[in-house]
Amino acid sequence: MAQPKNKRRRKRRGTQGGKIDTAGRRSRPRSREEARQRARSGGSRAAANKKDLPPTWKGAALRGLFAAVIFVVLLLVIFKRPVGVALAFGAFMLAFYIPTGYYIDLTMWRKRERKRIRDREGTA
Repeated sequence: MAQPKNKRRRKRRGTQGGKIDTAGRRSRPRSREEARQRARSGGSRAAANKKDLPPTWKGAALRGLFAAVIFVVLLLVIFKRPVGVALAFGAFMLAFYIPTGYYIDLTMWRKRERKRIRDREGTA
C-alpha cells in the first residue's frame, strides 16, 4: 500500500483574529496532575444531576413495563403457564408496578431533597 506524501497534522483551531482557545477542548488530560484533578472532581455531573430531578410517570411506566415483560416471560418459560394467563398476570403487574414505582421514587426523592436543603442551610 502506498504511503501518504504529507504527514498528518492536527487541525488548527482558532479564530480569524488569531486567538486560539485550547482550554476546554481536550478530552484527554495532558498531565498526571490534571488526570488526578478530574478523578477527584467526580467525573460526569450528568449522573449526579439526574438524581436531583423529581420522578416522572414516564420513567415509572417504562420501568413497570420492563418488569412486567420479565414477569410474563418467567411465567411462560419457567412456570409453563398458558399465554393468556401470563398476559393477564402481566397486565395486573403492570397496573401495580407503575404507581408503586412512582410513589416509591417520589418518597426517596423527597427524602434526598430534605437532606439537601438541610445541608445547604447548615453551610449557609
